[in-house]
Amino acid sequence: MSSNLYIEIYFDNPKHIELQVLGDGKGKVISLGERDCSMQRKHQKVIEEAPANIPQKLRDDVYAKVCKVMGEHCYRSLGTVEFLYYKEKLYFIEVNTRIQVEHPVTESVTGLDLVEMQLIVGNKGEIPNQSDITIRGHAIESRITAEDPFTFIPSPGKVTQYLAPGGPNVRIDGALYPGWVIPPHYDSLATKIISSGKNRDEAIKTHKQALKELAISGIKTSTELHNWIIERKDFLEDKVSTQWLEKALKSKD
Repeated sequence: MSSNLYIEIYFDNPKHIELQVLGDGKGKVISLGERDCSMQRKHQKVIEEAPANIPQKLRDDVYAKVCKVMGEHCYRSLGTVEFLYYKEKLYFIEVNTRIQVEHPVTESVTGLDLVEMQLIVGNKGEIPNQSDITIRGHAIESRITAEDPFTFIPSPGKVTQYLAPGGPNVRIDGALYPGWVIPPHYDSLATKIISSGKNRDEAIKTHKQALKELAISGIKTSTELHNWIIERKDFLEDKVSTQWLEKALKSKD
């Protein structure tokens, strides 16, 4: 065995699970639940959900370990601890010490404003107790990008029409308006649609309607891709992985 070689386990079709935590910098760290961010293309997240479908025993175990370790290091602020989920085990990837694009799904199921929580902690304020945190229902987020929905060629330019979906349990995070010019120099994210419900099936039903109502003209967007994904049997049965989308698009009619 050569000491010049470094061997890692290869995971075929893992899920991407991330745990949201909040620390006060004094040793207190609480969990705000987890997200499933497995729907990806080239390791870039496309759809996120909360909570993730993992065994309760595993969930409790990882919550306890993560909060203990980060508490011992007096972690302060929001943090996202990311894992690969494979054969009912979690394998650590990294910690992102900031708020994430997908934070609205966590806000939807906890009822907390994570941006407000981050500001409170930054000002050395108090954070909730773990016993105050309750996960209710299910939430789904679609990242709508300014690019062709299936070739993924960027589509910067002027937005000529924008109609956002509405109704109960639908949230829009974005700043689009008719006349806004999406520049070619930055991330192609145009807006986000977040839908919630009492359970995953209800959240999906609401999300389907929201995607159908979304209207953006003047540029191409990934809306059609999201409409396609949310009708797939594997997605509806929660049987996707980090590699699912790219494989599914290759076999798409």
